[in-house]
Amino acid sequence: MSNELINVTVKDDQQLVRARDLYKGLGIKRRFSAWWEQNSDGFEENVDFTSVLTSTVVNNGARKEIQDYALTIDMAKQLCLLSRTKKGKEYREYLIAIEKKWNNPDMIMQRALTIATSRVKLLESKNKQLEATNTEQAKKIAKDADDVVFAKAIRYSHHAITIGELAEILTQNGFVIGRNQLFQLLRKEKYLSKSKNSWNLPMTTMVKRGLFRITHGLTKDGRGYSQVWVTPKGQKHIINKALRGKFDDIYQKVMVSTLDF
Repeated sequence: MSNELINVTVKDDQQLVRARDLYKGLGIKRRFSAWWEQNSDGFEENVDFTSVLTSTVVNNGARKEIQDYALTIDMAKQLCLLSRTKKGKEYREYLIAIEKKWNNPDMIMQRALTIATSRVKLLESKNKQLEATNTEQAKKIAKDADDVVFAKAIRYSHHAITIGELAEILTQNGFVIGRNQLFQLLRKEKYLSKSKNSWNLPMTTMVKRGLFRITHGLTKDGRGYSQVWVTPKGQKHIINKALRGKFDDIYQKVMVSTLDF
């Protein structure tokens, strides 16, 4: 992308930005460590960010290692929102544009084909090694590898996504469902809560299983809110069940009772 505002890298099919780059771009006056300690609360290490080391030049010209963090685009956007500055708005809009381009159907298909091709080659290699000694074991590896290709090929990326984004993925792959309908289906299947005090929030057991997570933030007028995210593990679990007909009975009832798609 021309006129690059912040460097965006890709690792394991996931877009990342450095926390120190974002900190510098936002023009934060406090020390980096103090800013990070306050604003990283509520985010999960190895899900929203990973710890990395970078280097800086000190007074004598030597290079010194310092702590940094690789942030997902989702976390970087939320940090921009928390800054409540013009720079924060500018960086957030830039990251949204970057993410939109990344999630363009053509880009998704290109990445899916690359993943599928590499997995198929790996599968073929494993099959050749096992073919002569254990046919049944080879078949199991083939099935497992097919599941991995399937799950990766239909996901946007490796980061957590919203319920609405999950509905779009399902619809693109033949399980036609709207955002509100998916919320209803997940409530009926006891993934999300029906309780008034925790309406549409993931059940505790589902969070413990690693299928969902919740982040908290503030609106512009200072009100708190909770955001539900479907983890990569949750995406694979729900998509596989949906496309294999495990939700068919509930799906039919949801579709009859709603008209929001």
